Amino acid sequence: MPKKVDHAERRRLIADALMRVAAEQGLEAVSLRHVAAAADVSAGMVQHYFRTKDEMMTFALSVVQERSRRRVEAAMARLGDDPAPRDLLRAMVVALLPLDEPSREDGRVALAFLAYTAVRPQTALRSETQQMVGFIESLLPGGKSGDAAALLALMEGLGLYLLGGQYTPEQALAALDAQLDRLFSA
Repeated sequence: MPKKVDHAERRRLIADALMRVAAEQGLEAVSLRHVAAAADVSAGMVQHYFRTKDEMMTFALSVVQERSRRRVEAAMARLGDDPAPRDLLRAMVVALLPLDEPSREDGRVALAFLAYTAVRPQTALRSETQQMVGFIESLLPGGKSGDAAALLALMEGLGLYLLGGQYTPEQALAALDAQLDRLFSA
């Protein structure tokens, strides 16, 4: 009887290996050979599931986005029914910030992907960014898109400072709370 293979699981295994390589060595180290070694599979298996590096990178990015989405949904669910908009925004941003080791690893990979998409517009994250700005805007008093974009930029900047070690989690959360206080006291 032929062995049943879970193709989705194999793709996730390869994507996880790609993310480990990217987090530890940077995206420039991501190659078919390095990813296969990290996944403990043959290079042929990687090629079977991903014809090109771009396909592999796009899938791995979707895995990072899914992890982030699950963290945000869990954080929002902990708020209970009908949370205040400020609490909802804070929970979302905190869930996306690299405050612990698993989210730092995802953050390093996401940062590497951001650089990768800067030179590959076909893999850009425009629609996700527009959706995020729209959601933030819907929660802010007055619904100003400039304020929503500024909060998103603050989140990205705090993420960079956390990953680079310039800010502690406490400093990042204090900066976030100060900005939310400004936005919601107006």
